[in-house]
Amino acid sequence: MQNRTFLVVHGAIYSVFAIALFFIPSLMWPMYGVQVNDQYAYFLSQHNSIFLGGIAALSFLFRDIEKGELSAKLFQGLMITNILGLIITLYACFKGIFVGFGWSDPAFFALLTALSFIQYKKQLQK
Repeated sequence: MQNRTFLVVHGAIYSVFAIALFFIPSLMWPMYGVQVNDQYAYFLSQHNSIFLGGIAALSFLFRDIEKGELSAKLFQGLMITNILGLIITLYACFKGIFVGFGWSDPAFFALLTALSFIQYKKQLQK
């Protein structure tokens, strides 16, 4: 996959979740088995959107990056971010925090980790 295509898709995915978790957390979180039952939980969901939106912004801003050492570091950073997402969401699933649709999160992060790894390896090839 071209760097531009990957980064646009990656940024779009993160944008969708940033917007949804900011504007409709009381609709989104129950699908994962998590209740948003007070203003603090609502705010924490919106606060989480800062980071999701930031990752989306970086993906979009770097969409024209050329193959090389800098792009390898970008994809390595995205891969690490997605690995952390995989670990944290798997933990939530195994602890029974995420149920139902919640199991889609580890699958989502595993896919983005694999795709980030593939892009990372492509940057290192001569």
